[in-house]
Amino acid sequence: MGLGSVFLSEVLGTAILLLMGAGVVANVLLAKSKGFDGGWLLINFGWGIGVFAGVYVAFKSGAHLNPAVTIGILSSGAAEYAPGVPVGFGSTLVYFAGEMLGAFLGAVVAWLAYKPHFEETNDHGLKLAVFSTGPAIRSYAWNLVCEIIGTFVLVFVVLAFAKTPSQLGPLAVALLVVGIGASLGGPTGYAINPARDLGPRIAHALLPMAYKGSEGQEIGKKDSDWSYAWVPVVGPIIGGALAGVIASIAF
Repeated sequence: MGLGSVFLSEVLGTAILLLMGAGVVANVLLAKSKGFDGGWLLINFGWGIGVFAGVYVAFKSGAHLNPAVTIGILSSGAAEYAPGVPVGFGSTLVYFAGEMLGAFLGAVVAWLAYKPHFEETNDHGLKLAVFSTGPAIRSYAWNLVCEIIGTFVLVFVVLAFAKTPSQLGPLAVALLVVGIGASLGGPTGYAINPARDLGPRIAHALLPMAYKGSEGQEIGKKDSDWSYAWVPVVGPIIGGALAGVIASIAF
């Protein structure tokens, strides 16, 4: 398969993932949404189903949807990223680019779907939470540890799925993501995917947002929390690489 097809596949699959993932967060957090205050488990299941759909859409490229997964496969010593797609410098960059662009586009479409609700919501933090993750307790070192652990579980188990086919296909990965969110997602919001956080955070920085009160007065400046943005990028990269190395030994 050509790298152009790989790129398009990853763009589309990751866009669907982010559209549904950011969409469920918007549904739960934004004012006057019918899903308002639906809770953490609704968010977990929304992200899981987003993965389920995204994996099907990106089947041609092996449905990485996540640079940490790509890095995990690379560090495991695999010869191919997907059937007919050899591991190499160029193919790695194509996966990264497709995942980042797809995540950005998915977040933008989610914003379009919920635009009136963004305008009705005055809490800046809730708006940002639709696009990116943030810690419950800000401690960069421990936040990094949590992202490493969560991503390690994701990539290690995904690589195990490849060695132990269960016929569950994308459903297995979807349930894994739900489980990670329910068990390890509380401290940081479980990015476990550099593209999932960075692409939408860039979208948040670029998109027009209403930060005015009911009488039109300015009530604050848009803040994309760039001081934290490195954590959900570096943590998943480390976790994915560790998972690949250990999987090459264990499996």
